Amino acid sequence: MNVKTIRKPSLWIIAITAITLGGCTMSMTANQATEAVANTPIYKKEVIISTGYANISAQKSKNQAQRRLMAIRASKLDAYRNLTEQVYGQNLNSTTTVEDMIIANDTMRAHVEGIVYGAKVVSINPIGDDSYETKLELELDTMLELRRIFLVVR
Repeated sequence: MNVKTIRKPSLWIIAITAITLGGCTMSMTANQATEAVANTPIYKKEVIISTGYANISAQKSKNQAQRRLMAIRASKLDAYRNLTEQVYGQNLNSTTTVEDMIIANDTMRAHVEGIVYGAKVVSINPIGDDSYETKLELELDTMLELRRIFLVVR
């Protein structure tokens, strides 16, 4: 009777094979490694971003500090209005009057209405000497929840 014995590979053979094959991988240059790190997102949450603006000089106050605070508040409200537009859309009304085949009057009105919660202020920055910019972010999951709860199709 001729019986062959099958030997299990020794641990040394496995280690040598792993080291040899490990050397076959592509190596990155320092620039490629830096690019890979720079392009890797810090966090992976999906957000929508809204921006609002306001002028300091347009605020009605004689006190410069108060005008600045009012402009910051106005830019924040503008950012919230823009965010509400992104979540719910706009209601547009348009009227055009034509007389003698010429447009005599053309008016448009936009209306935005909605409830927004969970938005985070990302930044409030001065722009030049007379304006402020406010950026808000809202997580996509929260936006979808808002639409599901509050958006009523009429």
